[in-house]
Amino acid sequence: MNRRQTRLFAIVSTAIAVVVFLGMTIDSHRQFPKLTNEDAITPEVLAGKTVWHKYNCTNCHTLLGEGAYYAPDLTKIAAQRGREYLRAFIKDPAAFYDEQKYRRVMPKQGLSDREIDDVITFLTWISKIDTQGWPPRPILVSGSAIPGANLATATPVPPGTGTAPTPPVPGAEKPTPASDEPVARGQALFNNASSGCFACHSVAPGVNLAGPTLAGIGTRAEATLKNPAYKGAAKDAVGYVRESITDPHAYLVPGATYSANGRSFMPDHFGKTLQPAQIDDLVAYLTTLK
Repeated sequence: MNRRQTRLFAIVSTAIAVVVFLGMTIDSHRQFPKLTNEDAITPEVLAGKTVWHKYNCTNCHTLLGEGAYYAPDLTKIAAQRGREYLRAFIKDPAAFYDEQKYRRVMPKQGLSDREIDDVITFLTWISKIDTQGWPPRPILVSGSAIPGANLATATPVPPGTGTAPTPPVPGAEKPTPASDEPVARGQALFNNASSGCFACHSVAPGVNLAGPTLAGIGTRAEATLKNPAYKGAAKDAVGYVRESITDPHAYLVPGATYSANGRSFMPDHFGKTLQPAQIDDLVAYLTTLK
């Protein structure tokens, strides 16, 4: 390639790169209103954003992959935990864990009730942004840092094999099921970042996170159905587990950090956001935890 050809190649390559860059930029801005639910940006959302910055939340947490990476990413926290849980947690974080055992996880910021509601509204708007999988590996709110919170023994042993398959990696966007069986699909869904079950529930005995441990839920469900305090509609363990997913307010697990004012802290949208087949798979997996 002579000098003239080299110069021509550089000019053409630069021109193509500029056109591609401008095209992608224009297309991105064209899609931003839809991807970010721009129509849903209310004065309360903006007030919540102000609260977020006022208390320097970004100095520890990340949103959409931006922040200090010191504490978990909160991009989907509103969808995972729900308003009632977040309200109670922000009011008094130490009520949800043992500071003597785990040291201070989050300081009490002293937000007013209005500020708490606004920042939750802001986080709710954030949670509905279509990030298209970004960030690829967020630091999720999870009990995985707590010893014993994620035990491979929670992986069911297929009949006749004598060994448990390698469990899906909690938090992976799409953990691969060990097989096409409902139990395996349910376990993969449990550990999927989009459903986020693992972020609130451990499957290890005695390890309670935002929600109670699900170790032994398959057996414990029978005892719960016989409890006079149970007023739900389930008739058997399978029905109880299904009801716990689709209507978590039907039976409130004892514990001040699990419910308040007769309402479970567990979000009640899973009956709508999960497909019926996905719920079937989750029930199939959870009822094996005995």
